[in-house]
Amino acid sequence: MKPHSAFADRRRANLLGPNLRDFLPACESHSRRAFLQTAAGGLGGLALTALLATESQGALPRAARAKRVIQIFCPGGMSQIDTFDYKPALLKRAGKPFDPEGKLQFFASKPGNCQPSHWKFRQHGKSGLWMSDLFPRLATCVDDMAFVYSMRSKSALHGPGCFMMNTGFTLPGFPSMGSWVTYGLGSEADDLPAFVVLPDPRGLPPGGIINWGAGFLPAEHQATTLDTANPQQPIADLFPPAEFAGRTPQVDRDQLQFLQQLNRMHQESRQTNSELEARIKAYEMAARLQLSAPEVTDVSRESEGIRKLYDVDHPETGPFGLQCLRARRLVQRGVRFVQIYCGAENTTAKKIRPNWDSHEDVVRDHGYWGAVLDSGASALLKDLKQQGMLDDTLVICTTEFGRQPGAQGAEGKGRDHNAGGFTAWLAGGGIRGGVGYGATDELGFKAVESPTYCYDLHATALHLLGIDHTQLTYYHNGIQRRLTDVHGHVISEILA
Repeated sequence: MKPHSAFADRRRANLLGPNLRDFLPACESHSRRAFLQTAAGGLGGLALTALLATESQGALPRAARAKRVIQIFCPGGMSQIDTFDYKPALLKRAGKPFDPEGKLQFFASKPGNCQPSHWKFRQHGKSGLWMSDLFPRLATCVDDMAFVYSMRSKSALHGPGCFMMNTGFTLPGFPSMGSWVTYGLGSEADDLPAFVVLPDPRGLPPGGIINWGAGFLPAEHQATTLDTANPQQPIADLFPPAEFAGRTPQVDRDQLQFLQQLNRMHQESRQTNSELEARIKAYEMAARLQLSAPEVTDVSRESEGIRKLYDVDHPETGPFGLQCLRARRLVQRGVRFVQIYCGAENTTAKKIRPNWDSHEDVVRDHGYWGAVLDSGASALLKDLKQQGMLDDTLVICTTEFGRQPGAQGAEGKGRDHNAGGFTAWLAGGGIRGGVGYGATDELGFKAVESPTYCYDLHATALHLLGIDHTQLTYYHNGIQRRLTDVHGHVISEILA
């Protein structure tokens, strides 16, 4: 038995409820999926029903509303002032000192004059929620979206801020939300990974691949990164080089079978090595991915109407639109958790900043990235809805922190980091659309009504997936760890 298996069994017992605990000892050699698939008679259905609906032990307080998650992450710090958080009082104070007494210090600057949104805000939809003109397409989806206006972070640094939003901790080395979800629920697909990340074509985000690592969870729960810039080789080294002599499907099958035999022989005396087990499973998955990965990333068979909806041929917004379309194709084929990055590392600007980190020029940088997000995210929501998938697909869009309502720079064209207040939005998967939760102060400086952290966002997502965030745990270094640490509450006000 693996060192963590007792705790894994306890976690499974909590998730399945008391009616199924007696079955676990006899099934401890099987995976969760294998247990549900191979149990005799109606037991598999009973287990699945319990997994989705039991209220015992608090693990599953209600039936799951969402089956899968698509998370859009906008690294760099999206400005709530210029996007979703309407502040008419800030407009009235435009040009006046934000901090007349000179006592405040922003992250990298002293506060400048009050700077209202660079884009006009308007009310949209039946709900009448406000959104800036930066997002004309996304504004048409407002009645399907719930906004959390009172987000906060514990760090104004990009790397730690990204880590916190993705893993619940500002330090690296903790499992990402996608890893926790797949650890708890597994995958619905046999030929695709349970957790897939689609980075921005410009590169990795601040903190790199740690943002989607498995941390101390079994290594098999880390994400698979797809290189969508290379549709013939979407996963590095998935196929042998084209010039490899003797490359035939039969040779590949024989080699994989022989490699599997060697791996299993090697593993017999190393049963406690989860990384070895993960590598073996990765090789086995790779064989299946040789067929599934190129197909799922190839959008050429999509209709012209869908390709136009996602604007895939546009030189600037098209790459992110493609990622959003591929995300829909992935979840449609059973992938449990897909994360899409809208922006890369926070380096200095050439023509634009490579993400939302608009220290020098908000209009330049947010103007560019706003159009990118607006096109892809609105297409994703509309496509999921017309495919009949939005009801059970949870879409989350967030950033690591917001930006300040006081101008930055000699010309006053930028905005500094702001960990005290920013906005996230959710849609589908049991979310009540057309609602807002929490609030920042009248200038958008800090959250004052229902301050909300990533813990609450994560707790709400897990709840919609049918999991009590306090019960999804893993024992590590003497601590029963969880995604939400010792915090978090479900934001019931935004649930349908």
